[in-house]
Amino acid sequence: MLDEIHNLSEALKLWDVRQAVAEALRRAQKDKPSYSAFLLELLRREHEGQRNRAIAARLRRSGLREFWTLESFPFHIQKCVNKRAMYELAELDFIDRGESVVFIGQAAVGKSGLASSILVKALYAGKRCQAIAAQDLFEELGASHADRSARTLLKRLAHLDALLIEELGYLNIPDPRQINAFFRLMDERCSRRSTIITTNLGFEEWGKFLGNAPLVAALLSRLLQKCRTITFSKDAVNLRNPKLGLPARAARPAILDAV
Repeated sequence: MLDEIHNLSEALKLWDVRQAVAEALRRAQKDKPSYSAFLLELLRREHEGQRNRAIAARLRRSGLREFWTLESFPFHIQKCVNKRAMYELAELDFIDRGESVVFIGQAAVGKSGLASSILVKALYAGKRCQAIAAQDLFEELGASHADRSARTLLKRLAHLDALLIEELGYLNIPDPRQINAFFRLMDERCSRRSTIITTNLGFEEWGKFLGNAPLVAALLSRLLQKCRTITFSKDAVNLRNPKLGLPARAARPAILDAV
């Protein structure tokens, strides 16, 4: 009978039931739980396993290079960051409201760490999220024009619950169609979906690197209607300073190795 239970569990893709049923039966012979309690235990195991596998899959597909967490961020060192405000963002209400967040500051002050930690929270909560470096985004937008898949790419990116664009700054953008596609993407997302941006440029500098002041003005007008700006002060601490003894890389989420 146990073999048949294993086979049926595998056919139904109830992987955790298959793994747990033998031990559950042994305990049941000793503890003699009710039928409903026995079934409930197996269903809880399966539900937890499916949830963990879904989270792990979202993390792997997210494009995040590092899985930082708010709990590991050195707020005691980077004192210009409002810890309470970051934890309020981590409640993810801004995603439900379609608000965007822009982190502005110099390199190595923790912009990407904070932004990625918010995205990790969203992924655990079941949100559809993706992270991408700005240079890679513009290259993908350019390639999509070459193979005529721009509409498909823009539709996919536009419908994400949260899109993290990292390192938006002075980039090599030779094709104006890339910039136009970026404006189209942002126009689709503004006020509807949350976009998280990390940049070393103040808003007044965006027109210079994107090269189209009127379009940038229109973009910022829409973006800033529903946007939170986290600005690091000029004297923000360089968190890559080896004297601080901070970890250079984020710890790998245990859930990725557990499923």
